[in-house]
Amino acid sequence: MKNKIKDATLRNQTVVITGASSGIGKATAIAFAREGADLVLAARGLQGLEETASMCRKSGVMVKVVATDMSDAKQVQQLVKEALSINGYIKCWVNNAGVLSFGKFEETPVEVIGQVIKTNLLGYVYGARAILPVFKQQGEGVLINNISIGGWMPAPYGTAYTASKYGIRGLVEGLQAEVANEPHIHICALYPGFQRSAGIGHAANYSGIRLSTPPPAFNPRRLAYAMVQMAKHPVAAAYPDWFGLLFKRLYQVCPAVIRTVSSFAMRGAMKWANKTEHTDGIVLYPSKGYNGIYGKTLLSTSLPLPKRMVVTVLGITAMSIWLASRSRRVK
Repeated sequence: MKNKIKDATLRNQTVVITGASSGIGKATAIAFAREGADLVLAARGLQGLEETASMCRKSGVMVKVVATDMSDAKQVQQLVKEALSINGYIKCWVNNAGVLSFGKFEETPVEVIGQVIKTNLLGYVYGARAILPVFKQQGEGVLINNISIGGWMPAPYGTAYTASKYGIRGLVEGLQAEVANEPHIHICALYPGFQRSAGIGHAANYSGIRLSTPPPAFNPRRLAYAMVQMAKHPVAAAYPDWFGLLFKRLYQVCPAVIRTVSSFAMRGAMKWANKTEHTDGIVLYPSKGYNGIYGKTLLSTSLPLPKRMVVTVLGITAMSIWLASRSRRVK
């Protein structure tokens, strides 16, 4: 991919970040603020946006808050107008807003499935559709799409989420082909592993499991730093942690094994769970309450990263061996 950008500095440049009220979006906004970028922050929840804006203004930058439902194309177009009203120019747009749903597909409410697709996939579609004409008029711009490893491998019992992420990858690769003749317009994708973000606590949940991020749970601030670097030095795709790239490769080599292991683990967890109450999370409505960066994790984050890596690899290996031996017994 072309890797040309006229000016790599972000100081006093307008950057739009969606899903900025909590989690990865909040961490990303803070990271761009520290680079001196002027920010336009979007999400449905105004309270969380204002909290993020207050934190960013401590870096001495201009911050504009625009309550936006990314699944509404008209609101996304209005977001572009609000961003252009600052100085008539947008340097970078970060597609990040997303929601999550866990549980058996047939037991998940239809309206929740629909909203996951609308927010995650159509939200990115509407964002790209709105910002591309601006970039083409400017002759430059960077569109960053936070996809996750879910764009390469499925999440059993998170099927709507998987469908949306596979769709985003298709969107990104199609757009990359369309702007191949525009040397200063960049369509970029990030495929991070599991994030220790507030998003897991906002998920719709019909599984009975008390949700927490499985190991290895990466720091969202690290992903935010990767987004800043991509805005400065854009590339077609990046994997900001070892997990994303490793599991992309593993899934390409042995997709059936990965699907079997992950679905077996989820079925076991649902069978032995304490049966928490079903919830729609924030899929259908703006978030209320906790709007921080970090969320709950299955393993203590006090464990050093190498130990978390070992636990993850050993767990996957043990499960694979067990499944292989079970398969031989069946035969």
